Amino acid sequence: MGREAILKSIKENKPDLLPIPKINADAFAEDINLKDVFKSNIALVGGNIKEIEKEAIDLEIKALYSNAKHIVSVTTKSSLGTVSVSKDTDPHNLENIDLAIVEGELGVSENGAIWVTADNSMVRALPFITNDLVIILEKEKLCLHMLQAYDNISQRDRDFGVFISGPSKTADIEQCLVVGAHGAMSLTVLLV
Repeated sequence: MGREAILKSIKENKPDLLPIPKINADAFAEDINLKDVFKSNIALVGGNIKEIEKEAIDLEIKALYSNAKHIVSVTTKSSLGTVSVSKDTDPHNLENIDLAIVEGELGVSENGAIWVTADNSMVRALPFITNDLVIILEKEKLCLHMLQAYDNISQRDRDFGVFISGPSKTADIEQCLVVGAHGAMSLTVLLV
């Protein structure tokens, strides 16, 4: 069968859409310290996390990444950017980025994931093409679990967004862990 025949067959044989199941979010409610659990889970997935004041962001980043030369900062909370980007930047031109500094929209305590959008990263590939990634996240933007996170982002414009949890990593069957395989080799979260 040719491509058109396959696509036509798929279109004609689609199953009926099923409604999204109703989930009682109250069944998952926990009385926990969101910030402490979030910090613990960031560390668990291999990320670094520091709770600092907003005024200390640049000082902290300079101390942590003193050797970074090619820095993209797409937040007004840091002035360390040495490479400018826009929505029209070709991601191929970012292959030598040492450090990217972005803001997170929200953090999820249950797994240490942070929601980053196209607006926060300017170029979709930026959080993955950089050697090291810093995500600035406000403490007030923590939620308990993914159900709450999905509720919070459900009203957004349907644009690019991704949950990032720790640095990129993978392991083969022999349990040989490789960090930075598909993205940044380190993740630092600055909780402000």
